[in-house]
Amino acid sequence: MHQGKTLTQFIIEEQRRTKGSGDFSGLLADIETACKRISAAVNKGALIGALGALETENVQGEVQKKLDVISNDMMVEAMQWSGHLAGMASEELEDPIQIPAQYPKGKYLALFDPLDGSSNTDVNISVGTIFSILHAPEGVTNPQVKDFLQPGTEQVCAGYALYGPSTMFVLTTGNGVNGFTLDSDIGEFVLTHP
Repeated sequence: MHQGKTLTQFIIEEQRRTKGSGDFSGLLADIETACKRISAAVNKGALIGALGALETENVQGEVQKKLDVISNDMMVEAMQWSGHLAGMASEELEDPIQIPAQYPKGKYLALFDPLDGSSNTDVNISVGTIFSILHAPEGVTNPQVKDFLQPGTEQVCAGYALYGPSTMFVLTTGNGVNGFTLDSDIGEFVLTHP
């Protein structure tokens, strides 16, 4: 039985404290879902044939690993449909990711490296997901690169997930930094590092 506050409870309490609309809370829940899925894929690695390199490179000219592409797809799938985002940008892609026309668009931009350190997966060393959330500029519905190039002080939140001996989710919304550890028995991140 877990002791402590879950990430979901933490997000809802923050929403109440700031009297938010729930859009931001929903977006964080989408990121949380993606990180849980990525954690499972990283943990299964060789068992699901997800280790090793592809014959493609990312925008930095780095050879992509299978888990880079899988993780990127998981992040996009988790966030594109909910109506919280105007667009996304990934370390794996040169151009911003537009929200498909069949989904509503929101007021935030998400930037992420879906699997930082992916070259470590073949040797079973910790890897992680890094993310940042910004407000989309007023009136922007199809964001371009320039819309993502905002000062760090404009971040709504930033965080990372670390996939290693345990999976951690670390988050700041501008009011301290909090760390959560995935309790696989209940499938929830639990506040372990307030």
